[in-house]
Amino acid sequence: MIYKAKLPNINSFQTKALNFSFYPYDLELKHAFTLANSSRKTTPAMLAEIEYESFIGYGEASMPPYLGENQETASAFYSKVDLSQFNDPLLVDEILDYIDGIDDGNHAAKASIDIALHDLAGKLRGQPWYKIWGLNPENTPNTSFTIGIDQADIVRQKVNEASSFKILKVKLGAGNDKEMINTIRSITDVPLYVDVNQGWKDKHQALEMIHWLDEQGVVFVEQPMPKTDLEGMAWLTQNSPLPTVADEALQRLPDVSKAHQVYSGINIKLMKCTGMREAHKMIALAKSLKMEIMIGCMTETSCAVSAVAQLTPLAKWADLDGNLLISNDIFEGAKIIDGKISLNDLPGIGIKKL
Repeated sequence: MIYKAKLPNINSFQTKALNFSFYPYDLELKHAFTLANSSRKTTPAMLAEIEYESFIGYGEASMPPYLGENQETASAFYSKVDLSQFNDPLLVDEILDYIDGIDDGNHAAKASIDIALHDLAGKLRGQPWYKIWGLNPENTPNTSFTIGIDQADIVRQKVNEASSFKILKVKLGAGNDKEMINTIRSITDVPLYVDVNQGWKDKHQALEMIHWLDEQGVVFVEQPMPKTDLEGMAWLTQNSPLPTVADEALQRLPDVSKAHQVYSGINIKLMKCTGMREAHKMIALAKSLKMEIMIGCMTETSCAVSAVAQLTPLAKWADLDGNLLISNDIFEGAKIIDGKISLNDLPGIGIKKL
């Protein structure tokens, strides 16, 4: 069923104010999430709401520890936000310029407000954002499903759980890289994305490993070396048989130009770039530089995942399984059907609160 938003009286934009609220929410992971340098079973988050007349826009800040944000820092940032000064929620740029100027950093907290505002504005317009941006929902890519670093029996269990996916994303960098790949290859031959999370330190050893991965059906290698090693990373990209993708090295719009000729492509995540508005700008710049686009996420509810999914018709690759990795999602939105991202016709970011 297609939901038709009731448009408010345009004149009311001049008389009503925006009401902003937020609350903490802990995301519970189905499996421990293990990277090259860390492991966790929960992810702290903040859920945000912007209300205007009878409409509510929903947003989310997911804050894995490495981002440097948490529920306390987000609450401190939110306490400085006064959206009551605005009475036209369609002035998205003006409002988000104000939000970005409140304080430095706080990218995830800012993203939650950006997402909520886009959700609200889309509901007021009665359209999902992919339509507002003029994008074709048929052009969404397949998404990968993430397999974290673990013991072989758990890895096989995770792979079997992801049998409906056409691509798997494998976390490497903890010293058991070949064991991880060989374990997965013992039960499936689907294409693999590889994410090293800065786990490789020597460019020559990294190149040797990439040549081996190329023989194992790997599509690209994400953040293979430390984000600070620009010279080594540029050398690796120039010599690599596989594309390299920037993740930790990339946050906001200025980082796109810095990643040019250092990486083959970029992985854009709303929690790092402050939200949908900046992500859209980053994609445009990266395309102008002939860089490949990947759309990613953290462990998130369907709120943030559905928000960034609005941009996926512009991407070559996607890794949008964050909501599938948690057991307490309180939203319903974009779906994965036979491995492909499926956008709906709900206005805004395309979600319903459960």
